[in-house]
Amino acid sequence: MVGIVVTVMMVAVDSDGGGGCDVTLLDVSNWSVTVAQPLKGQNQLIFADQRLAIVYPIIQNFKNTISSDPLGVTKSWVGPNICNYTGFYCESPPDNNSAIALASIDFNGFQLSASTLDGFLDQLPDIAIFHANSNNFGGNLSPNIANLPYLYELDISNNQFFGPFPSAILGMNSLNILDIRFNSFTGSVPPQLFTKDQLDALFINNNNFMQRLPDNIATSHVTYLTLANNRFFGPIPRSISKILSSLTEILLLNNLLSGCLPYELGFLNQAVVFDAGNNRLTGPLPFSLGCLENVEILNFAGNQLYGVVPDVICALGNLVNLSLSDNYFTGFGPICLRLIENGVLDLRNNCIPGLPFQRSMAECVAFFAYPRYCPHMVTYTYIPCWLSNFKTPPLDLPKLAP
Repeated sequence: MVGIVVTVMMVAVDSDGGGGCDVTLLDVSNWSVTVAQPLKGQNQLIFADQRLAIVYPIIQNFKNTISSDPLGVTKSWVGPNICNYTGFYCESPPDNNSAIALASIDFNGFQLSASTLDGFLDQLPDIAIFHANSNNFGGNLSPNIANLPYLYELDISNNQFFGPFPSAILGMNSLNILDIRFNSFTGSVPPQLFTKDQLDALFINNNNFMQRLPDNIATSHVTYLTLANNRFFGPIPRSISKILSSLTEILLLNNLLSGCLPYELGFLNQAVVFDAGNNRLTGPLPFSLGCLENVEILNFAGNQLYGVVPDVICALGNLVNLSLSDNYFTGFGPICLRLIENGVLDLRNNCIPGLPFQRSMAECVAFFAYPRYCPHMVTYTYIPCWLSNFKTPPLDLPKLAP
């Protein structure tokens, strides 16, 4: 392949201490150039491909905006061999197998600081993967990211991004994985996000999103979804079994979810972790939870649940942690007692007579002084699967009103 030559003129430092470089691209049509003799005061940079020559000034401009680089990462961002820069990776782009392009960036853990990614990420025409976890990047994302045709993994988690949800993401037809966890995004999440056919993984936990769980979440195609540590409110939808039936981890903890637990939770038969701790959920535990045969961690601590803990749940064979503390349960069965003795079941700070570390009688009386009611109460004792330990066949539910 013929090298691509870029002539870089070094500009004298101004009196105010500034400086810079002007980059002029030579004619690279038909992948061939005529190399001119360098003039006095000029340095020649020879690139392996025109696509690398195009992104070189973009990278250098971004380098100049970085205000902190404690690991010295940017020291390697010198010269025409961009594919050897720390954090930069090259591949052939989808539209030309013989070309060389900047296809992937991995800044994870670099601790770089910059006020924005605008003018950098959105100007990399061949980028397919952008990972920047655990840095100090801020601002919001440029609307121009919607013009990146190949970007399918975007991870900007654990940074300092803020403002509303970056709506330009809705226009990205190639995006498969979106991770914006541990930032300071606010407002609501556009409902269209949950209906994007190609989106497989969506991590939006640990932000400040505040909204009711959208009704159209039932049509989501997402395989990995985390909503924890936000301010989502309203009930867990009964359609959850359609939304999350294929998920192994379902993380709803530390939100403002309320209402009673739907019977349909029992159909999440792939779940290994179900965590809805620290919400405002109420009502009894549905017996259908005994059908979660793969579940290892089940957390409903820090809610307003009450009633007797069903033995069918305590009999789950893979349980290693069943957290029901800080609720208002009043009893449990013999199988649950064994889990307490083995340290698997945590029932502290409830209203169970004779069990240590419970709420005061005054707290329990105050809670039960108000009538408690859940809709569809008939569903709470139905078990939609075969439980060999209890010799119970599946029981069909009568048709429920929406």
